Amino acid sequence: MSEISEKLVKLIKKTLLDTFNFEESINLDSLIMVEIPKDNNHGDYSSNIAMRLTKILKDNPLNIASKLKLNLEKDDFINHIEIAGPGFINFFLNKSSISSIIKKIILETEDYGRGEAKNEKIMVEYVSANPTGDLHLGHARGAAYGDALTRIMKFAGYNILREYYVNDAGNQIEVLAKSLFERYKEALNLSINLDNIGYQGKDVKLLAEKIKEEDGDKWLNKPLNETLEHFKNIGTELELNKIKKDLDLYRVSFDHYQSERDLYSSKKVEKALEELKKSPFTYEKDGALWLKTTEFNDDKDRVLIKSDGSLTYLTPDLAYHKDKFDRGFDKLIDILGADHHGYMARLKAGIKILGYNPDNLSFLIVQIVRLMENGEEVKMSKRTGNAVTIKELCEDVGVDVARYFFISKPIDSHLDFDLSLARKQSSDNPVYYIQYAYARISSILSRNDDFDLKDSYSLLKEEKEIELIKHLDSFKEKIADIALSKEVNKLSNYIYKLAQLFHSYYNEFKINDESNLALTKERLALVKASQIVLKNALSLLGIEAKERM
Repeated sequence: MSEISEKLVKLIKKTLLDTFNFEESINLDSLIMVEIPKDNNHGDYSSNIAMRLTKILKDNPLNIASKLKLNLEKDDFINHIEIAGPGFINFFLNKSSISSIIKKIILETEDYGRGEAKNEKIMVEYVSANPTGDLHLGHARGAAYGDALTRIMKFAGYNILREYYVNDAGNQIEVLAKSLFERYKEALNLSINLDNIGYQGKDVKLLAEKIKEEDGDKWLNKPLNETLEHFKNIGTELELNKIKKDLDLYRVSFDHYQSERDLYSSKKVEKALEELKKSPFTYEKDGALWLKTTEFNDDKDRVLIKSDGSLTYLTPDLAYHKDKFDRGFDKLIDILGADHHGYMARLKAGIKILGYNPDNLSFLIVQIVRLMENGEEVKMSKRTGNAVTIKELCEDVGVDVARYFFISKPIDSHLDFDLSLARKQSSDNPVYYIQYAYARISSILSRNDDFDLKDSYSLLKEEKEIELIKHLDSFKEKIADIALSKEVNKLSNYIYKLAQLFHSYYNEFKINDESNLALTKERLALVKASQIVLKNALSLLGIEAKERM
């Protein structure tokens, strides 16, 4: 809740208690809601409390609103109140009451908007791309969204750990090792089996050349299983380091990388499987071991162990999620690709069977991204002929633009990434427009930062000033809302509107007015507050606050 709305809610509650007799069981905190009307003619804030109390007080909402109006208007915080429609209470606050937030913003600076520490430990897993190739657009969207979400949740006070799950034990790693071995033989001018080269990337060729230079033909004389095991290790390390380098360019970092192979070596997969076998929800059929996930809202039962004795992907994934809970995390958030949509029910079912609350495991599904240029879909890199990578996109449009575009829409909606718009250095490009607002603010303050730090700013009376102040005041409320809803795109919308409000204000009013130094100092304080909030918001999205453009 914003500072102003919180103060208004407290005032409404006190007035209600002074005006009406309530039973102790009535929870007024859950009933009182205030919001900023879309139309300024309807007040600075509005509440439907009179209508919500109709049944409790057994009275007409207009009568309730009228009684509240009479007592609320006695407070200096409020200029006047209007009752509208069936009983809406529209609050017109004293301008000095609204402007008081400016001092708080300036004093708290980078901490403005920060929430109080929460007790919950939450792990957020995202990206988790197989270490077998480059990160592409789907990964880019999930990486930007996950990184911004965890920044916001930390800022809101949550205890967050960011984790990348390294799938280094599956069939894809076997394929990588075989591909590397064939390229190693090719580097030694030996004949190769093209059918064994599942990964055609040039990085595999380069690594094979490096192995040849360092070890010669050493690995031709080793048992094949020993050679492939070595190539698994070195191939995985190479690909993961390349992924980390691209993520670093993209300003995405993790607190922990969890290896799937470590889950096997530490017997955690084996132990989880034994626990599942002990439950009444496993059975054998056609030589395979099945899990009764249909008992828990899945559309069909799932195989844990195939008839050939190998494990399905579900088995180590359940062991991994069990391990997450066993490490002491209260809640888990998985950010998964669109192809995992059907995977959620079986994971939740397995977690419940293992004895954990499935409600503490939630998912965000990253929907498909289309790269568009001049109205046409771009599927391949012009340079390599392969799918466009994060690195190529960042080199093309810049990290700031790439991140903003990916988080500007709800994560569960399809996204068309407009390259033509992303490359523009004009106000048509929302990132340029926002960063230009910050640069404009920085330019103003570089010429004159002689502002007053006051409890309220009585000279700030213009409608655009008040609208800007109210938007700044709503920042903390916005952060708290996003941390709960996981809708990161709300913050991109917030900063775009903040830029709009500031540009509009700047274009209409003179900030530095030598003929009115008192007003100038108050306006400079508002500019400083705007700079602080805009920088805090940009930082949470991983976007640079540029002082010059």
